Amino acid sequence: MSGLVAAIYLLSAIMFVVGIKRLAKVKTARSGNQLAAGAMGVAVIGTLLEMKTFDPGWVVVGILVGASIGAYAAIKVEMTSMPEMVAIFNGLGGAASALVPVAVYWQSYVMRPHATTAQSVAEVLGSDDALTIVLSVVIGGITFTGSVIAFLKLQGTLRKGNPILLPSRHFINLGLAGGAVVFAAFFGFVSPYIFVSTVGLLLLTAIALILGVLLVIPIGGADMPVVVSLLNSYSGLAAAMAGFVIGNPLLVVGGALVGASGLILTQIMCVAMNRSLLNVLVGGFGQQDVTAGGGGSSEYTNVKSSGPEEAAMLLDAAQSVIVVPGYGLAVAQAQHTIRELADQLKKRGMKVTYAIHPVAGRMPGHMNVLLAEADVPYEELVEMDNINSDFRNTDVVLVLGANDVVNPEALDNKTSPIYGMPILHAHEARTVFVVKRSLSPGYAGIKNPLFERDNTMMLFGDAKQIVQDLLREVKEL
Repeated sequence: MSGLVAAIYLLSAIMFVVGIKRLAKVKTARSGNQLAAGAMGVAVIGTLLEMKTFDPGWVVVGILVGASIGAYAAIKVEMTSMPEMVAIFNGLGGAASALVPVAVYWQSYVMRPHATTAQSVAEVLGSDDALTIVLSVVIGGITFTGSVIAFLKLQGTLRKGNPILLPSRHFINLGLAGGAVVFAAFFGFVSPYIFVSTVGLLLLTAIALILGVLLVIPIGGADMPVVVSLLNSYSGLAAAMAGFVIGNPLLVVGGALVGASGLILTQIMCVAMNRSLLNVLVGGFGQQDVTAGGGGSSEYTNVKSSGPEEAAMLLDAAQSVIVVPGYGLAVAQAQHTIRELADQLKKRGMKVTYAIHPVAGRMPGHMNVLLAEADVPYEELVEMDNINSDFRNTDVVLVLGANDVVNPEALDNKTSPIYGMPILHAHEARTVFVVKRSLSPGYAGIKNPLFERDNTMMLFGDAKQIVQDLLREVKEL
């Protein structure tokens, strides 16, 4: 590697690190994303310089195709579908990372001069490369199919996000993992014959793809933010393994950054849900049957409903308002309307803030991105730990499509599956308005006693329409 290429790779790595660092705060996230995108462009330039000889036609075609798909997704994909897009991008990253070492295997082992000589992959490419090929294929394969299943769950196509619990699934997974070890050995270390090693690689790939499906289908919709984050980490690890195979240090660094940051974020998500990563991977959260004890509408008593006119009168008399956004806000595309309502309330001298739960929505940071799109001031977005003490002194809380993250059972009911999960203490406010289409449960599949509290009133309907009605009524007061 020339000094120029090494310098370009170093610059790109620094840009990646700083870009990820800036993603940690809402105020700097946009510039951090742009910096990371620029780092990828610098990385491509460095790679082309390192290759020295390449077909520019294929490079241009690849850039045009990739840029077109990215631009189309950025323009057309709705904010409600952002988690699905992140999931499928994770999967494509895993698939690409798996295909790179397969191509190296084919070119450097199968198509090598004197390929008829009986030598194992480890003897030709080295034990390190043989092992990293195996790891890249396994991690990349699991990431690909796991992300596809996560995509289908997020869309509600696959049993509406509910867990699918196969009998003896843990033994099946252990058996497949054992088979992967055996086929990995035949691929890289045992057999000196191309046919046997190729069959071993194909079977290893098949097992990885099957494991990706089996590891994600038992995970319920409530755990999807954790799964998306974990799959993101997997895609980074697969890329790092591919970097070792082709000897590209920047790919190793970039993959390691994604893998490490994804694992850290996964841990943050687990802490926010008071669950261990093992508990998430074992699955089953959200499997309670709604009609048989999971929190169907027939179980609720003493639920009070309100209309926009009454709610607007209480809002008009309030001094402080906290908005709790949830996935229902994203589905209704009500982020711009709620900002308009907040602006109207602030003109009347009220304090308006937004309470952000770490796992609200369907991916980490979903609510932050949603509200930032509507130009909500960054300083009004307050994380759970910093805002919980404010609820008891707040006049009105407006819960928009959130359910499990404001469920008091996490604090009061030791038999609840969400007991111990940190929640937003919305129930402590003087008045709580909950905007929902119905009394249906959230992803945890359990009843929410908040709906029955004396200080809570339900506003039934589409979040955007309800907020529009509130805005109209407030303006008329």
